[in-house]
Order: sequence, then C-alpha cells, then structure tokens
Amino acid sequence: MQDFTVHEVDPALEVTVAGERPGLRADIEAEIERLWQAASARLGGALFNGRVFSADVITPARVSGHFTEFRRIVAQMARPELFASLGLRPLAVNGIVRLEDGVLLGRRSARTAYQARMWQLPPAGSVDPGAVDGGRIDLTAQLLRELSEEVGLVAPRAGVGRPLCIVEHPGSHVLDIGIPVRIALDGATALALHARSSNGEYDPMRVVPEEDLARVLTGLGEALVPPARIFLARLGLG
Repeated sequence: MQDFTVHEVDPALEVTVAGERPGLRADIEAEIERLWQAASARLGGALFNGRVFSADVITPARVSGHFTEFRRIVAQMARPELFASLGLRPLAVNGIVRLEDGVLLGRRSARTAYQARMWQLPPAGSVDPGAVDGGRIDLTAQLLRELSEEVGLVAPRAGVGRPLCIVEHPGSHVLDIGIPVRIALDGATALALHARSSNGEYDPMRVVPEEDLARVLTGLGEALVPPARIFLARLGLG
C-alpha cells in the first residue's frame, strides 16, 4: 500500500475542465491502437471507447484536467511506461455505501479492463462528459449515476458526503476519489435490487456489518483493492 499516493482534498473541492491536450506522434497512436485492439479481443469486444476525465493538476482545493479517449487509458494501463508520453491520470469516483446494517463490497467482473475479479467498494467509475456542469465536474451526479447503473440503487443527493481523499495508483496513475454515501435500506433489500437491475459490473455483491469489516478485510487480503482500505480507515471503519 505504500506505493499508493494519497492526495488530501478540501471539503469544497472543485473539479474543472481546462481544455484538450495536443495530438500525439503517429507511432504512439499506433501503439495505443494495438494495445486497445488486444484488450478488446481479450475481453470479447466488451470495451467502449468513450471520453473520460484525466487530471492535469491536483491541489487540495482544485483538480483540473481534460477529457481523453478511454483507449489511451487502457493502453497506459497495459504499458505504464507510456505515462511519459501520455501523462494520463484518469479520475474515478468511488462510493463507500453504508446501509442500515452494513457496508457494500463487490467483486469486479472478469470482463473489466482493470483490476478484474478484485474486491472493492462499489460503485466505482470514470468521470465522463455527462458530469460536466458549466465547466465544472459534478462528482455527486457522476457517483449517483454509477450507483444506479452498477449497483441498481438510488440515493438522494443529501445522502452523499464530502470527498475523503484521492488515492493515486502506482503504474496506471488511476485516481480514485472516495465519497461516502448513506442509503436508508437494509442489506437484503439492497442486494435484491442489485440482482434485478444492475449491469453485471459486480459478481458477487455482499453487505458486511460494520463490526465485521476488520475480519472480512483481513480475509480478503490482496484480493481487495488498497484504496478501499484507505477510504474505510478515513471513516473509522475496518
């Protein structure tokens, strides 16, 4: 976990869009396309080349960046040395969902480009252009959309807390921003809703009572993504 960089953030953090990056050399573009095609073939064509937000500047009060193609991020994940040319730090919202009787944990699907079959705190997803509001990124709107699409749950904006911190992954430079969410549902109801309406991002999903988190996290060991431990610790859990 010592290789993960924690960026502290202010409660009133702003995330803004600063513009586009210049084009890349032809040889870099060709390598990106090669790696993208290889990842797409490995995952049975399940990848979609949308546009996602990548941070260029990170301070406690403000994160600014630009939108880029997802295929570039996939290429940098596959070959971390491409960071020297691409400089991508994709921002992903991560929910810490606290239900009436526990915290949500989910194992990522095998058909994901990053951290397949690892356990994490759902939902988690890249920031896309749909979250832009007047040049600023609405992190709460992005998180609530991910919650609906990936978990099948709906929460009021009032239930979404302030960002805890940003955790930067070594190698991939993915930026996970942890955001707590409280939902007035019991675990059985939440899991039933997930089974009916989620998109298959997590299999299985489980609800862990807060008093059991430490034991469960110890049992998961390296199968749990390190940012999850950091976010839970910030909330005094696990």
